[in-house]
Amino acid sequence: MDKEYAQILARVRLDRSLELLLEAQELFAKESYKSANNRAFYAIEKAIKALLAAAGTEAQTHSGALKQFNFKYIYNGDGTFIQEDYQIAAKAERIRSASDYDDFYIASKEETQQQVLNAEYFVRKVEQYLVKD
Repeated sequence: MDKEYAQILARVRLDRSLELLLEAQELFAKESYKSANNRAFYAIEKAIKALLAAAGTEAQTHSGALKQFNFKYIYNGDGTFIQEDYQIAAKAERIRSASDYDDFYIASKEETQQQVLNAEYFVRKVEQYLVKD
């Protein structure tokens, strides 16, 4: 993918990530915790895909995006993203999966609030990183 297209794609994905974050916040306020967990994860995932696009890389799956983020930005990055950032994304994926597919999963207010706060932290960090480039 050429550099100009990669930058446009990264911006489009980051904008979508910000929309998803807003949805997560609104769903949390409405006490729709499972749906808020879903949107929080997808806000993080779309932010990761924005990073990957900016680097000229694509991922086809959730796990593929997480693996590439871990490889490119944690292990081989400039130190901006740390292991805890990867752990936030991985945990958000696990909670999203439970919220979406486990009929007996109970999403608590506290856990969901943390997921929404983590998504806000993560998305803002990616936004700052992409703006500096």
